[in-house]
Amino acid sequence: MYSAVRNIVLVLVCTCLSLAVRAEQKETPVYAGMSTVSDTILQSIFQFSSLYSKVVDEYKADMYMKGRFKVHKSNKLIRYIPSMFRLEKGVDEYIIESVSEMHYTSPDIYNRKVKAILGTFPRNKGQLTDLTEFLNMNVYSSSMMSERLLSPLDKESSRYYSYLLDTIIGPSDNLVYKIQIIPKYNGTQLVKGYILVSDQIWSIREIYMEGQFDMIQFKLRRVMGEAGDEEFLPVHFDLNLTFKFMGNHLEMNNCGEMKYKHISLYNGGPRRKSKKKHSHDLTEFYSLTFDSTQVVTDREKFAEMRPYALLPEEDSLYLTHWARKDTLAHRKELVDDKKAKASVFWGQVGDVLLGNYNVNLAGMGSVRCSPLINPVMLSYSHSRGISYKQRFKYNKLFNDGKLLKITPQVGYNFTRKELYVKADAMFQYLPKILGSFDVSVGNGNRIFSSAVVDQLKAQPDSTFNFDNMELDYFKDVYLNLFHSIEPVNGLYIKAGVSMHWRYLGIDLSPKVQGTLSYEDILKKKGIRSNYNSFAPRLRIEWTPGLYYYMNGNRKMNIGSSMPTFIVDYEKGIKGVLGSTDAHERFEFDVQQIIKLSRIRSLAYRVGGGVFTRMDNMYFVDFVNFSRSNIPEDWNDEIGGTFQLLDRRWYNSSRRYWRGNLTYESPFILLRPLNRLLGKIQHERLYGGILFMPHLNPYIEIGYGIGTHIFDVGAFVSSINGEFDTVGFKFTFELFND
Repeated sequence: MYSAVRNIVLVLVCTCLSLAVRAEQKETPVYAGMSTVSDTILQSIFQFSSLYSKVVDEYKADMYMKGRFKVHKSNKLIRYIPSMFRLEKGVDEYIIESVSEMHYTSPDIYNRKVKAILGTFPRNKGQLTDLTEFLNMNVYSSSMMSERLLSPLDKESSRYYSYLLDTIIGPSDNLVYKIQIIPKYNGTQLVKGYILVSDQIWSIREIYMEGQFDMIQFKLRRVMGEAGDEEFLPVHFDLNLTFKFMGNHLEMNNCGEMKYKHISLYNGGPRRKSKKKHSHDLTEFYSLTFDSTQVVTDREKFAEMRPYALLPEEDSLYLTHWARKDTLAHRKELVDDKKAKASVFWGQVGDVLLGNYNVNLAGMGSVRCSPLINPVMLSYSHSRGISYKQRFKYNKLFNDGKLLKITPQVGYNFTRKELYVKADAMFQYLPKILGSFDVSVGNGNRIFSSAVVDQLKAQPDSTFNFDNMELDYFKDVYLNLFHSIEPVNGLYIKAGVSMHWRYLGIDLSPKVQGTLSYEDILKKKGIRSNYNSFAPRLRIEWTPGLYYYMNGNRKMNIGSSMPTFIVDYEKGIKGVLGSTDAHERFEFDVQQIIKLSRIRSLAYRVGGGVFTRMDNMYFVDFVNFSRSNIPEDWNDEIGGTFQLLDRRWYNSSRRYWRGNLTYESPFILLRPLNRLLGKIQHERLYGGILFMPHLNPYIEIGYGIGTHIFDVGAFVSSINGEFDTVGFKFTFELFND
């Protein structure tokens, strides 16, 4: 209580003092040079920044943005960069403007609703036109841009920066310090630039930063308000974005103005004064970002909303664009139909091969396809080898919030020469409580039967070796039918049936096995050529304290600071639809990502499982403890995968216990070398432990680095206290969505 009162009084005093001393401010330099900033000044900046980062509780504003786009250099590869807008042939300059309503609610809930948009781009979507991360920024926060950048105004992060006093401006009772910010390391998490900060109240008057965000070099200048509550908020910004890749050089210069309609400062009370009965319902703080049916796109109407006139060269870009559109529309009528169709066909072929593309089916939904030739879909790991994945997406959102999603995937493992296909479909018919019907079909991992598991169990640890055993692998085709629902916030229930058809995947013909018949060979082995299973299944996931908001009839879960608890139960029933086995499977799992201070995080996952009440032949096929047969991205299962573990271990025991831990931070081991390795975005430490028969325990530790192009990790493992192997994982992250 005392702390809240102190903060309120301090904010009011600072605001009043600022208004008084700025009335007659004169920007007369009283010092110009370069010297180390005193500890007293730095500590004051850090102390007040921590306070000011929380001072604004809510605001509403109108925002005007204008961006000019310049193509300095381009080649044919530019059209195949995913999310990049199409460039018109012979056109090197473009312009785009927008007017939006901004609504901010502490602690970092930003809502931007576009009211009007006008531009000369072929389509208003692309790699350089999405400015959300640069707009939704609290300059006083300890981290910025979705927690990817370390703020130079944060005391803990200041050890990564050097500070030089450049200039002192103003009268003695209202000095403004210009402080240069220089990163000590060449990391993408750090920025360079300067700040203008007021003496006595230590509020930021202006901030300029240069850095890298993914593949974009940015220069951002923010000017803060001068009067009243606007002192803690930006009123103007300039943003320069530069994109260079494979011979292409693109640049975009943006400027924006904020006009505030309402500002509410923190009064020490609850941050969220939601009128909803449920404290985790944040619906009133979120709304639809872009409604194409309501957005103004007419140039005459937009001119009325523009806060100031365009420059002559900007106005000429529009005039040239509209004249070009009229000319192209006329020429289109004269083009030979056959040649036009051929041009469209080959253009679509190029898109399919090398670019992300969307096919809009009027009244039916849209299909999104990843490129057929795309390094993002390639990965290598020690235990899996080289793999490739292709994914397609179909989405149909109905007016009442119902949703239909179909996601076919195909993967190929070059090392094992195995092809995998799967298709997932989901129809969400009760979007308010996430009620949906789910279907999944595909071919799963190749697996050996319980007869082999029994043999493994009988062998002592000292003599156990997979390579000395003859394993009969069964191919698998599965069909899962489920109904899912969230009857209570955070409690997700999934119930249905899982069916498998497994058949021998080896050649047992007489030509290969001598004079024995196919049936004799199977009898000798004590197995059949195929096995079927029918198993009702129940999965319950509970996440306490889950925040969400309602987008119309659709419930959108945001996240929680609590872990997720998972229980998965399956009971195989013999004789149903030709099922040949009976079993029970129990699994439980607990997983969580804990956001630490600044841009660090700690993720953990613990769990176990067991097969019981087995009858006849069965297959040990766990859900939470398995290896995917197609490539996964770097964030698969929050680091809960054993990268070096031989895939045969996943089906070799009726029970397991496992734990995984992942720590992510921008600077762990490579800080001394970061001037040479400045493209590294984060480093990770991995640890995992597994208990099961013959593995008591299996331990795996690893270290990885991530860049905007690729991620790579090195791992080492041990079995029963003895060294096992060393291996690597490599994935392309370029343009990964």
